[in-house]
Amino acid sequence: MSKLKAIDVVYANWCPHCVPTTVEPMKKAATELGTKINLYDIDTDSVKQADELVEKYGDWSPDYLVPQVFLEFDDGEIKHVLTGQSQGVAYTKRAVENLLKSPYFKDLMAS
Repeated sequence: MSKLKAIDVVYANWCPHCVPTTVEPMKKAATELGTKINLYDIDTDSVKQADELVEKYGDWSPDYLVPQVFLEFDDGEIKHVLTGQSQGVAYTKRAVENLLKSPYFKDLMAS
């Protein structure tokens, strides 16, 4: 079975769906999982990496939604696991909480 290598978060620093709603819980999850976190702010030089990640694996459109969260594994697999919810910050917060409580994430914690 492949091992989690990193959590990748595509975000914008000004976006309340992103900071602190998604970035902070993902940082905590990375620490708990003993893995690294890669933060790609779309308003910095990391925008090219962010765009490539979202276009190849995420919910792509020219003006895509943030945040988007990906799990990167040591075998090269990248899984898109979350996109922010345009209905409101509370919906994104709930989506993050549901992801972290999901059986999939609990399995990652156990391995």
